[in-house]
Amino acid sequence: MNYARKLRNLFMTNAQLVCQEIGDGNLNLVFRITDKSSGKSIIMKQALPYARVVGESWPLTLDRARIESQRLIAQHSICPGLVPIVYHYDSTMALTVMEDLSSHLNMRKGLVARERYPYFARHIGTFLARTLYLTSDLALPAQVKKAKVVQFSNPEMCKISENLIFTDPYFASETNQFNPWIADKVVEIWENYQLKLEVAKLKEGFLTHAQALIHGDLHTGSIMVTKEDTKVIDPEFAFYGPIGFDIGAVIGNLLLSFASHEGHTMDSRERMDYQAYLLTMIEQIWTYFEKEFRDLWGKESKERMAVIPGYVDHYLLQVLEDTAGYAGCKMIRRIIGLAHVWDLESINDPSLRAKSEKLALSIGQELVLERRQVQRINDITSRVRQIAGWGEL
Repeated sequence: MNYARKLRNLFMTNAQLVCQEIGDGNLNLVFRITDKSSGKSIIMKQALPYARVVGESWPLTLDRARIESQRLIAQHSICPGLVPIVYHYDSTMALTVMEDLSSHLNMRKGLVARERYPYFARHIGTFLARTLYLTSDLALPAQVKKAKVVQFSNPEMCKISENLIFTDPYFASETNQFNPWIADKVVEIWENYQLKLEVAKLKEGFLTHAQALIHGDLHTGSIMVTKEDTKVIDPEFAFYGPIGFDIGAVIGNLLLSFASHEGHTMDSRERMDYQAYLLTMIEQIWTYFEKEFRDLWGKESKERMAVIPGYVDHYLLQVLEDTAGYAGCKMIRRIIGLAHVWDLESINDPSLRAKSEKLALSIGQELVLERRQVQRINDITSRVRQIAGWGEL
């Protein structure tokens, strides 16, 4: 609290400050500092030199705090209002001071409660298009973009993703954690060499395709929402990677929510109604993303070849195929690998949870294996309906 008092233009000198530790993530300490007299509050987020979820046996770079702070500031300049405001960054303490979002709800929990967010698809679709397009070779001079690749080089955090998303879930790795009720399905995945080949191709893209400055961990737990507002948080995994990875992360986590309602919502009509809402949201996200991306292509392109007829269509089709594949990888990883999602873990009965997990694994595998067949976003949602047993709707 003494540190907070010294920060300029945040609290009055006579502020009655109280501190609450509110972090529930896997990596960092998070504190809310509140002035009891005025009600004003801020968030202080401090990176630890190790992964909080594991302990000191898993050391981590503190430079992730710099990357997160710089990325939030850059995102705010590109998409004001869609990320929290950064007030201060302390490199020595690996500490970021930012806007408090206590009026918002973690989206993952809102989805479990079957809440509806009428502006979310537009917000996140716009956020994705602007943050990805405007940091790509399409919008930046080559030397500027290459300098940003260096600035946001993030090898230690990328290594976590490389292992936990693209490697460990496909072998009997010691970091894996999964429900014993789905052990047979896990073994099937370990023995599915066609699936593993396609995951290897997607991993190669993650390692080598420096298209844009991506968030790197854009799941529904990294999004805070109200009915009217959306805030994207926690970009400490940011680096230059494939555009489809961020979009796929959002869609994959919405599909995890879709699958989780097999265990959360017992009334079949109510369940299917909300699941249909989630599929519509996925379609709308891509639609808003594509529209904004095409608009930026026409207005902001620095790449002379961008005017070639058919190039934007080819580019977006490749992004959509990557989106499907990365969505599938994110789904599989959250069920077999380390660090599961609350959507599924909050289903207390393991046999009931297994039903949701098996559905998610089926969807995830299909998205990876058949991503080259995806020509439009409805190809993804239609296939999900079929796998869920809805038939052609």
